[in-house]
Amino acid sequence: MKQRIADIINKEADSIRNIPVTEAFSRAIEIIHNRVHIGGGKVVTSGMGKAGQIALNIATTFSSTGTPAVFLHASEAQHGDLGVVQKNDILLLISNSGKTREVVELIRLVKQLYENIPAILITGNPETELAQSCDVAISTGNPPEVCPLGLTPTASTTTMNVIGDILIVCMMDKIGFTSEDYARRHHGGYLGEKLKK
Repeated sequence: MKQRIADIINKEADSIRNIPVTEAFSRAIEIIHNRVHIGGGKVVTSGMGKAGQIALNIATTFSSTGTPAVFLHASEAQHGDLGVVQKNDILLLISNSGKTREVVELIRLVKQLYENIPAILITGNPETELAQSCDVAISTGNPPEVCPLGLTPTASTTTMNVIGDILIVCMMDKIGFTSEDYARRHHGGYLGEKLKK
């Protein structure tokens, strides 16, 4: 069992190490900064299934670190929630396959509202039509899943989380986000108490 656990850890770590470090990251940071911190918009994240849960986590972490963000459920968007999107916003979409139907439909619907809204995609397949329709496509490196069936999102979701962390931390660097700034946004729980000391 110990060897199996170590093997899983090593494979997940290899997936992170193999994320392609490209100019896509810098372009994404610039677009987010321009739209949110200069243009007064927000990051609207979206995805389906496990990718949607990661998109939600990215939105909440962006918000607590000085970059306003909300999660938009790709299916609920078709039932009125699309109204949360405003003209100065930016989409941050997650689709491992790059073909998730609801995400493909979401970008089409948003563009019907506001044609010039930029979109960033985190994906394992940067060659898809969805990726080509976005302003920036950040590749996860399409790692093999560590699930014994090769099906359950495992290594792929690990890389998605790490890419989200990269965008968040780089944006914190860019805007000079401080512990005092964090304290003004995070009053409750252990972190809130720690920052009051």
